[in-house]
Amino acid sequence: MMAETGKRRLRAELTDEGSMRVALRLAAEAEERGEVPVGAVVIYGQRIVARAGNQVEMLKDATAHAEMIVLTQAAAAVGDWRLTECTLVVTKEPCPMCAGAMVNARLGRLVYGCPDPRMGAAGGALDLTGHPGMLHRVEVTGGVLAAECQASLQAFFKRRRQEEKGTRAHAQAGE
Repeated sequence: MMAETGKRRLRAELTDEGSMRVALRLAAEAEERGEVPVGAVVIYGQRIVARAGNQVEMLKDATAHAEMIVLTQAAAAVGDWRLTECTLVVTKEPCPMCAGAMVNARLGRLVYGCPDPRMGAAGGALDLTGHPGMLHRVEVTGGVLAAECQASLQAFFKRRRQEEKGTRAHAQAGE
């Protein structure tokens, strides 16, 4: 019975929605560490081979986006930098750095949650993943659990703005 439950859970995690739910949990863990809540996983074969949340603040490294971390982990797990048989699932549309890394890694497929019309590079602000001049094009599926992914980010930034407003008010009051 227990093995069957584990198998069902694994099959659910390997769907786009199931994998996005894992990424959302990783995003929540990143937020608990003071990071922008973005989480990502990479699927290879029938398993998740890489998982991470943003680590920019923790590592003091502007390149420590969840996507960059899981690409490195996945290459180690697969034993090759070419990730053509892999799917990367991330809660927010990747930025140009991350999308470029996906193209360079020859990622097979990208699944993202909410779009990023200002910085997204998988069809939002620009499209590096499908640009005809690139050596590789990544298959992209966007909008998976988009409302949940967007709500997580919006709540985070709303709290951050409120904290900054409170800090400014204290500073103006001479405290």
